[in-house]
Amino acid sequence: MKMPQIGLGTFRLKGADAENSVRMGLELGYRHIDTAQIYDNETEVGKVLTESGIPRADVFLTTKIWTENLSKASLIPSLKESLQKLQTDYVDLVLIHWPSPEGKVPLAETLEALMQAKSLGLSKEIGVSNFPISEMKKAVEIVGAKNIFTNQIEVHPYLQNRKLVDYLQSVGVTVTAYMPLAYGKVMKDETLLKIASRHGMTPADVVLSWLMDQEMVVIPSSTKKQNLQARRGLLTAEEKELIASLNSGERLANPAFAPAWD
Repeated sequence: MKMPQIGLGTFRLKGADAENSVRMGLELGYRHIDTAQIYDNETEVGKVLTESGIPRADVFLTTKIWTENLSKASLIPSLKESLQKLQTDYVDLVLIHWPSPEGKVPLAETLEALMQAKSLGLSKEIGVSNFPISEMKKAVEIVGAKNIFTNQIEVHPYLQNRKLVDYLQSVGVTVTAYMPLAYGKVMKDETLLKIASRHGMTPADVVLSWLMDQEMVVIPSSTKKQNLQARRGLLTAEEKELIASLNSGERLANPAFAPAWD
């Protein structure tokens, strides 16, 4: 199954908020749902997917392995636990959520376990998240770029990550942009508001369209019901340049154990 270019992120959503967001997203037509072990909402996501009655094959489902489960001994058992919570036999994509802090678990060990999970049918594809170029090069050397479905990274108008994005696209690894709306900051940006008014849509739709035009997959999260109007080919070259000018290197996801960024 091809990964839909717009997906629904569930970061920071728990309990009823997670259930309502996923249910609303499915009703609006989302068929790409993104979760993670550390989000503590896989149970809610699985419940809503099951109750929706939508055929499992029609929904692209992603989860991520947390840093504590990156070892060969822990990865597959933890993934099986995630599958139980998600009420499914497989996910379409499983990612290494972050590089192992301080390199405690060798990347080769984790990737070998992921490849095994794929061979067992627990996941259709494997990939990574929050990998800078240095870690990506190691991963490519270990399993080849063709076996890395995506690198899920923070990308929005204020952190455009051009060096990393260019590298990923040069080796054929799909870029999945998380936090594309910068925790809602884009909704108040004067430049984006002006562009949005020209098209009769929201700044969120403008930003998502801008990212999609760059061949990125986007996974915004939301608790508000709104029909996304984002689409490729919407923005003019001038508008794209204006958005590009907003880049300030403002990183929102930067925990103490984060790798050295590009």
